[in-house]
Amino acid sequence: MSSLEEPLSLDKLPSMSTINRIQRFSSGACRPSVDNLGMGDCWIEGRSCSTSNSCNENNEECTVEAFPWKRQTRGMSRGDSFSQKTMTMGRNSMKLGMIDDPFSSSDYQDSPKCNSKEINNMAYKFMKGIPKFVKIVEVGPRDGLQNEKNIVPTSVKIELIHRLASSGLSVIEATSFVSPKWIPQLADAKDVMKAVQNLDGIRLPVLTPNLKGFDAAVAAGAREIAVFASASESFSKSNINCSIEESLARYRAVTRAANELSIPVRGYVSCVVGCPVEGQISPSKVAYVAKELYDMGCFEISLGDTIGVGTPGTVVPMLLAVMAVVPAEKLAVHFHDTYGQSLPNILVSLQMGISAVDSSVSGLGGCPYAKGASGNVATEDVVYMLNGLGVKTNVDIGKLMLAGDFINKHLRRPSGSKTAVALTADASKI
Repeated sequence: MSSLEEPLSLDKLPSMSTINRIQRFSSGACRPSVDNLGMGDCWIEGRSCSTSNSCNENNEECTVEAFPWKRQTRGMSRGDSFSQKTMTMGRNSMKLGMIDDPFSSSDYQDSPKCNSKEINNMAYKFMKGIPKFVKIVEVGPRDGLQNEKNIVPTSVKIELIHRLASSGLSVIEATSFVSPKWIPQLADAKDVMKAVQNLDGIRLPVLTPNLKGFDAAVAAGAREIAVFASASESFSKSNINCSIEESLARYRAVTRAANELSIPVRGYVSCVVGCPVEGQISPSKVAYVAKELYDMGCFEISLGDTIGVGTPGTVVPMLLAVMAVVPAEKLAVHFHDTYGQSLPNILVSLQMGISAVDSSVSGLGGCPYAKGASGNVATEDVVYMLNGLGVKTNVDIGKLMLAGDFINKHLRRPSGSKTAVALTADASKI
C-alpha cells in the first residue's frame, strides 16, 4: 500500500455534525453580559436566534453542547489575574470606543425568552475548551524573512531576535540550515545562530531538512531543531524535491541523530487544508503524516495551512482527524492569512484544546513555493485576541510592536498587523 492509500479511514473519525453547530456563533447570536473588567474577561457565546437577535421560542438547542469534543488538558498554570497593564489596556479600549460593548445586558431587555442560566451555560460551553495559557512560537526571523527578495543584513536579523525575546516570547524560530541555493536569504544561518544561542531562557529552534543541515545546525550551537513534511505529494516534490515517504525516511535519520544528542525535534506538516497544486487535502493524509512525525519522536507537531485557504469549516475536520492519532497537547497550529481567516481558525483550534500557536511579528512571511500565499498571522493580532479571551501568553504587546516597527522600517513597508496599526494610531491605548 502506498503512503497515502487511506492510512486512516475517515469513517472512523468523530462525527462531523459538530461543524454545523459552529454556525450558532454568528453575529446575530444572543450574547451574555459581562462585568466591567474589559476585554480581558469577555465571555463570547451564541445560540441559534433570528436575525433580529431575539430568541426563537421554539429553539431548544440552547441546552445542547455546542462543542462536544473532549478538551485535552495540559497542566499549564495560570495566575488568578492578568497583568495590570493588560487589564488597563482592556479598560482603556472600552473607554476610548474601540469596542461598543456588544455584550451589554440591554441586549436582552426585549428578549424575555433568553434564560440567564441557559446563557451562562452556553458561555461556559463555548469557553471551556480554550486553554488558560497559550504558547506562541514566533516564526518571523525564519518563516517571516525567508521569502524576502532583498537580503536582510545579518545584524538586523540578530537585533530582531533580541527584540522579540525582550517582549516575552520564549520560543523564536531563528533560522534554517538549508542550502543557500534554495533559500539565499538564510545563507547566514551559522552567523545568526552563533550570535543568539546564549539568549537566557529562550528556545531557538532551527529548521534542518536533512542530516547535513542537522550537522551544520549542531556545529553552530543549535539546541532544538525542526523538520518539515507535507501532506501534499505535489508540494513535497516542489518544496523539498522528494516524495512524502522519502522525506519521512530522511527525518527518521535526523530524529535518531538528534535523540542521540538529546536535542528535541519539532515537526511541521504543510498544506494541511489545501495545496496550490492538488487543491483540497484530505484530513486522513494530514493525520498520516502527523502520526509518522509523532511516532519518530517529534515532541510537537505544527499543522500549517501553507496557502491560507482554511476556514473553521475545513480546519475542524482536519484537527479531529489528527487528534484521533496524536494527542492534542502535542499539536500546534500555523495559519497564513491569505483570506483573513487566521484568527477564526486559531479560535476554533483553541476551543478544541490546542494551546500552541505559530505566528510572525507584523505578519511577515509567505511561501516561496506556494504562489499567492500571503504572510503568517501577525503575532500582535494573536496576542491581542488572546488578551481579549483572558488567555495568558506572557507577551508584552507594546514591546512586541516595537520589534515589528524595527523590522518594518528596515523592510520599508507598513505593518501587516491590524492591531499594531490601530494601536499605533493612538499610543494611549497601549
